[in-house]
Amino acid sequence: MRSMRPPLPEGPYLIVGLARSGAAAARMLLPYGEVLAADRAHPEPPPGVEAHLGSDGVQLLERVRCVVKSPGVPNEAPAIATARERGVPVLGELELAWRLLPNRFVAVTGTNGKTTTSELLGAVYREAGLTVAVAGNVGTPLSSLVGVVDESAVIVCEVSSFQAEDSEAFAPETALLLNLEEDHLDRHGSFDAYREAKLRMFASQTGEHVAAAPPRFRLPGDGRRVSFGEPETDLWLRDGLLGWGEQQLIAAADIRLRGAHNLENAMGAAAAALAGGVAPEAVRRGLHTFPGVPHRLEEVGTVGGVLYVNDSKATNVASARRGIEAFDGGVHAILGGSLKGGGFGGLRGVVASRCRACYLIGEAAERLENDLAGAAPLRRCGDLESAMRAASSAASPGEVVLLSPACASFDQFRDYEERGERFRALIPRA
Repeated sequence: MRSMRPPLPEGPYLIVGLARSGAAAARMLLPYGEVLAADRAHPEPPPGVEAHLGSDGVQLLERVRCVVKSPGVPNEAPAIATARERGVPVLGELELAWRLLPNRFVAVTGTNGKTTTSELLGAVYREAGLTVAVAGNVGTPLSSLVGVVDESAVIVCEVSSFQAEDSEAFAPETALLLNLEEDHLDRHGSFDAYREAKLRMFASQTGEHVAAAPPRFRLPGDGRRVSFGEPETDLWLRDGLLGWGEQQLIAAADIRLRGAHNLENAMGAAAAALAGGVAPEAVRRGLHTFPGVPHRLEEVGTVGGVLYVNDSKATNVASARRGIEAFDGGVHAILGGSLKGGGFGGLRGVVASRCRACYLIGEAAERLENDLAGAAPLRRCGDLESAMRAASSAASPGEVVLLSPACASFDQFRDYEERGERFRALIPRA
């Protein structure tokens, strides 16, 4: 059963932040009322939008009845804080797009694995012969689907904490939590606040909805709980086999994705799909054939017997740890970038056991050097180009050069995608 959607708030609307999601939200809202926008930078605004660039937007609040906050805009931004003080509704792009889309939703959140799992679910639904659209934090703004996607399509939506904190009534028919570890403390201030943001998408679920998560997590809301990952959970793992109820599903060794963390992602995807009524055979085919996503343990090529792996999407310690753990040893790990809050001590064990050396880049290099001292040889390289030269020179046949930064990219790159693309370009030619 599809969730009942609250009505769209009345305009005029003020979009705060005209990055990808904000611009998409502006285009989505144009048929529903006057749309104003404010951005401290000077991006190209969508046609038909009254844009105030180089502005915080506070002066526009008297003209609007609803403020739409782009995910990258913090709660402390002047227009957001002032709107809330004045009682003006503040909602996010995710919430508004969901209200305008009548489709069945499968929402995926967690600290790590969201993109891979969302795309895997998309592959599973396609194997089942169903129309599916994958959107959200994965790269396609949810609001870009409004008026475009067929109402019969299932929408698989990757939900970040930045998006979830701005939701109010969002209640996906299936909600999937993969994991929760320390991340984005620079934005949320504490792990408790980060966790609360992540779990908001469960809070409005009713008993007709599915709430899937590992059994260790307590979830808000009234969704039907489905668990995965242990011998006695709904989606179980026993002796190297995955199963659902009394039925064996697939051998773990037959799942194409590499690494223990991707086995967890696969189990989450399978549990969500099966609980939502997808046939086991379609789930099995999807798990067996899905190759992964760009920038996440992406095996780019082998040169001189050295494997080059682009894991640029590993922007926190937990994700980088899982990336390094995917290899038995001989890893030359490139770490660093912009800081997000928190330290890097959680990498010490895996660095000591798997890494030949670590090559440190960006503003986080000094903190990494302090936190990882003695775990493995550490080389301060400054930038990615220098790190690639050093790692490629040091690596021997059978070893791995792995970009798994444990950091955001904003000190030297536009985003993790640009960083990963630069890594690809820097791989030595055979």
